Amino acid sequence: MQTPITAIKQNIEKVLVGQEAVTDLLLTALLSGGHVLVEDVPGMGKTVMARALARSISAGFGRVQFTPDLLPSDVTGLNFFDQQRSEFVFSPGPVFCNILLADEINRATPRTQSSLLECMAEGTVTVDGVTRELPPPFFVIATQNPVETLGTYPLPEAQLDRFLMRISMAPPSQEQEVAILERFRSSEPLMELQPVCTQEDILSLQKQAREIFVHKAMLSYIASLSQASRGMKGVELGVSPRGTLALLRASQSYALVQGREFVSPEDVKAVAEPVIAHRLSVSGVTGTAGQKKAAEDLLSSVTVPTEDWGNR
Repeated sequence: MQTPITAIKQNIEKVLVGQEAVTDLLLTALLSGGHVLVEDVPGMGKTVMARALARSISAGFGRVQFTPDLLPSDVTGLNFFDQQRSEFVFSPGPVFCNILLADEINRATPRTQSSLLECMAEGTVTVDGVTRELPPPFFVIATQNPVETLGTYPLPEAQLDRFLMRISMAPPSQEQEVAILERFRSSEPLMELQPVCTQEDILSLQKQAREIFVHKAMLSYIASLSQASRGMKGVELGVSPRGTLALLRASQSYALVQGREFVSPEDVKAVAEPVIAHRLSVSGVTGTAGQKKAAEDLLSSVTVPTEDWGNR
């Protein structure tokens, strides 16, 4: 019997060619209850990937194109005075959905960027002193272009730390690019996608992910990675306890995506760089290359334990 995870993967593969690893990470973040920052140059399929995921789930989809003149109320919503009712009425913003695409998030001002902090951390929106809950599951896919810096506002550490992962999409091989041309030559596969699971399915999978078994030695391994990051040469800011928890949740969810009932070292390694790299502050280095290199050095410096991972 086909599982919801397999069905979503196959649905997305109808649109995205050669991005299976990225799809696995995207689903991992969704099942972890986290959010994803997709950092890549234009034209790699970031928006298509977000829309393909949204179309695969019978859930609400929202999109915000971030610009310098975007206001926080344009994201969260605002109260306006209804003359017919003679009272203030709340008009929900695009954030009131299940899957939100925050396109080019670094083009908005820090004030507008921060309007997403509460949404991402608490799953709520507070406007004029009234707090409203967002419909679960709530999943933010934010995109940004790492090359173009003119007219952009770098995401502060507090905002970056709210993202479970930062990922990028690998450029296609020649064979894959030919397959893309053939697939999109006379049709639009994205528009033809139909939902293959429901919101309830995702909420159930999120619960299952939390129940994935983690051996004590694996917990120690995850903690060792965080501890080692704080003492690395050239790293000014290592992984916080929240980052350690993020690595645990991501490892559990990745194991579930791979069809396992327990976390293995391969699961931790698969998600470690996307979870850890953007949380590292490397001295004298700007951009993502230095962070990724530091994350790779961290993984190679910590000894991987050897146990029977399915043994409870």
